[in-house]
Amino acid sequence: MNRYPLWKNILIGLVLIWGLLYTLPNFYGEVPAVQVSSAKATLRLDPATTTDRVGNALKSAGIEHTGIFSDANSVRARFRDTETQLRAKDVIEQAFNPDPADPSYVVALNLLSASPTWLTSIQALPMYLGLDLRGGVHFLLEVDMPGALTKRLDSTTGDLRTLMRDKSVRHAGITREGNTVVIRFRDVAQREAGRRAILDSTNDLQLADRDDAADDFKLVATLTAQAQQTMREFAIKQNITTLHNRINELGVAEPVIQQQGAERIVVQLPGVQDVAKAKDILGRTATLEVRMVDDTPGAIEQALAGSVPFGTELYNERGGSPLLVQKQVVLTGDRLTDAQPGFDGQTNEPAVHLTLDAAGARIFRDVTRESVGKRMAILLFEKGKGEVVTAPVIRSEIGGGRVQISGQMSTVEANDVALLLRAGSLAAPMEIIEERTVGPSLGAENITKGANSVIWGFLAIAVFMIVYYTLFGLVSVVALTFNLVLLVALLSLLQATLTLPGIAAMALTLGMAIDANVLINERIREELRNGASPQAAIAAGYDRAFDTILDANITTLIAGVALLVFGSGPVRGFAVVHCLGILTSMFSAIMVSRMAINFIYGRQRKVTKLHLGQSAN
Repeated sequence: MNRYPLWKNILIGLVLIWGLLYTLPNFYGEVPAVQVSSAKATLRLDPATTTDRVGNALKSAGIEHTGIFSDANSVRARFRDTETQLRAKDVIEQAFNPDPADPSYVVALNLLSASPTWLTSIQALPMYLGLDLRGGVHFLLEVDMPGALTKRLDSTTGDLRTLMRDKSVRHAGITREGNTVVIRFRDVAQREAGRRAILDSTNDLQLADRDDAADDFKLVATLTAQAQQTMREFAIKQNITTLHNRINELGVAEPVIQQQGAERIVVQLPGVQDVAKAKDILGRTATLEVRMVDDTPGAIEQALAGSVPFGTELYNERGGSPLLVQKQVVLTGDRLTDAQPGFDGQTNEPAVHLTLDAAGARIFRDVTRESVGKRMAILLFEKGKGEVVTAPVIRSEIGGGRVQISGQMSTVEANDVALLLRAGSLAAPMEIIEERTVGPSLGAENITKGANSVIWGFLAIAVFMIVYYTLFGLVSVVALTFNLVLLVALLSLLQATLTLPGIAAMALTLGMAIDANVLINERIREELRNGASPQAAIAAGYDRAFDTILDANITTLIAGVALLVFGSGPVRGFAVVHCLGILTSMFSAIMVSRMAINFIYGRQRKVTKLHLGQSAN
């Protein structure tokens, strides 16, 4: 009656062992580390080669490390103390960035888990800790929406000039005046023709007539409220995407990047020690330019000899080979509206498909018509330094605003180039209006206080359960212990971020988890008072309490899911731990505790008394 089949006991045992294994990494803490990642979008980091370079640089300087680890985007070296970490940073910086004015790599201070290698090899990693527990930096950035509006209107001005030319509408000038675009005409008929052309091509502009003189007929265009709202949303979304890409260079675990209000973005970087490096990367600006390559015979040799021909500049391609590029800019990134990876329709090679706005499409069509067989370079400029992303050969005239970049690139490179072109620069300028640093000591104090609250809460519950329910209370405490272990293991496996509200949810989970055992124990007592045998009382107590426990936990889970869906920041952190805690408490309170009771009483042929406290019989 009170025996689990062997397979169920083994399954529960394996789950508990798994929980212990994946909880262990959280007890080892963190140690100082130095991280190396690419500082330029055109420079891909090779983990194997970079690992060897880091190891050789440290070995040459006589600096001992406790391990070098790599992933797709960075290489990290771990050290025993902060002093060694700082010495190693200087050595690695000199080895990887011989020219401090033009760094190719980001060398930043970081923290790594001190877990043994055998745990790391089975992907048993510690939980991420939030800013309030781990320390780090908090930035509040404000997006310059007036600047974004000005940029949009300048682009619209160029688009309208192209539209008027394509529709053969004569005008006396198109200029931006404040937040409006003013188109001048010499007669009413041409103004009406211009109005029809604009309304046929876009719904984003409101048009109004304004006559300042007898021969000065104006059409004033302003962005509609819907277009301005769309522009604001795009600027925020694009900036958040760009910030994510940049913060990846710092290797921050679980950064918080989210919108606050209509024009602000919150950035929290847990564990970041190098605040200056973080500000430098967040404030980086990037611009794209399209220029023609100078393939004049002997020009590149002349440039390499130190005499760069007039009107040209010398750059390096992605492979490192030199390239002579004309100074005249054909097109800027402002004219690029989208970039997506894909494949060449003829050769099936990986390619990048670009979409240009109206003015950009016209310029590109004219240039490619006149430059068939020549090379066109796409350059990325960061901090005044330019690099060639790609330099394809123009095969034919390209019209319609759809451009394809292909040739000698892998699928991964095509994705990287598309991402770079799409999100390489900010949609609108941003300014850091608030900066806060949470020190590691404050984070350690928060961890201590949070852990103490959970520990003391657990001890108080354990004492009460053992005193009130004796042996059944002890079993409940064992189940509660495994509930906590499984909850931490799940958070570690999911690589969730634990914050102070998450610790509060853990403490709450303890009370909710023990509530299920209280219901079971009281139900068993009730069955005994009704005259049931001890074995029958155990079976009936677990079976009949299950529905009540399930109903209570489902209603609580609904509230937790609502917090998870509609909440943000600390509220969401609380909800994640709360929901996972409900699931683990159901398992531990019902399955683990019953398995333990089965081992104690299930194998006895005749049970005369249950150790369930004074009022059991």
